[in-house]
Amino acid sequence: MRLIYKQMLIVSMLLLLNACGRQEEWPSERVAMPLTICLPSNETGVLGGPARRMMGDAGTTEHFLLPNYIYIIILKQDGENWTVWQSVEREVAAEKWEKKRYVGNLQTMGDSIYQFSEQLEFILSNQRFNGRVYAMASAVPLTFNQSLNTLTDLDDVLALTFSTASGTVQQNLQHIYSTPYNYCPTGSYYGSFSSITHKMPQVNLMLYHVASKVDIQWYVAESVRIKADPAEAVRLTYMEAQHLFNGNAYCFQPMRNELAAKVSTGYTIADMITPTDEGLWWEGRTYFYTIPYTVTGDADYFPLQMRLRTNGSSDTYCPTLNMRVDTSDVFVPWIRMNFNLSQPLEDKSETKVVEN
Repeated sequence: MRLIYKQMLIVSMLLLLNACGRQEEWPSERVAMPLTICLPSNETGVLGGPARRMMGDAGTTEHFLLPNYIYIIILKQDGENWTVWQSVEREVAAEKWEKKRYVGNLQTMGDSIYQFSEQLEFILSNQRFNGRVYAMASAVPLTFNQSLNTLTDLDDVLALTFSTASGTVQQNLQHIYSTPYNYCPTGSYYGSFSSITHKMPQVNLMLYHVASKVDIQWYVAESVRIKADPAEAVRLTYMEAQHLFNGNAYCFQPMRNELAAKVSTGYTIADMITPTDEGLWWEGRTYFYTIPYTVTGDADYFPLQMRLRTNGSSDTYCPTLNMRVDTSDVFVPWIRMNFNLSQPLEDKSETKVVEN
């Protein structure tokens, strides 16, 4: 009887140990990691369309196109290194985006967003690792300096750039979004996940603009708008932004674009004001989007090059406005500047520092 009792006790202990082992095991079946992509939608209602006399005029609501292309890169941690696990390029329909309220741990809590309604899933099977997700979304197709399926590690991902050389991309910069690499609201990159500590990890990504909005206002002092001598009167009759960035821009480091010298052969946004725009000669407001960049050795400033004319003259005033930026910032800035004119512009070029 004593022998039987000992055998029964040993069997019971073995069964208990096996049961404990089963409870601690991860499931061996295929487990999906859902990925949700969101875009902020509370940036509307500022300004849009052609230049206007006053903010709030009919047609000044800013509208954004919903992305038709998404690009996703997932990395896994191997010791101290991060290697690319999967990459995805997909074309999506605009109706796949739904307007909702954001629920999550980012600073956009409660804000109105556009959420991609189709749940993207990546099969983990029994793989367990710490991971990161980087993503881009765009209304137009993008061309990268390296094919996504050839990226191997984190260095490749952070060095990834997209071309802004084509007119199509330049005209749609406000419709391109990405995950900034240094957004760490909880101390680590916000697109991180762990299938080690979570049996079913889930990633909710908010994407942000890669291009800055440049908001320009101009005003001619009333005292100089009408003069007995027409040559002394002042009216702003032409304005353009010239030599804007048209190179390869960082996908996930939007504030780290740096050049050896300011752009001299970039593209131009012309005819912001023309001699026929009589209603805009004395005051108005307009905007455009551009990739911000800094120049080596002067890393705190974005050189914005303008061309202006007064009184229908061919004289050209070409200031380079050095707009202060902070390259350590997470998000690209909304840049605002004012032109206050009290005398006709002379034919010259100069550089000015502007604190925006």
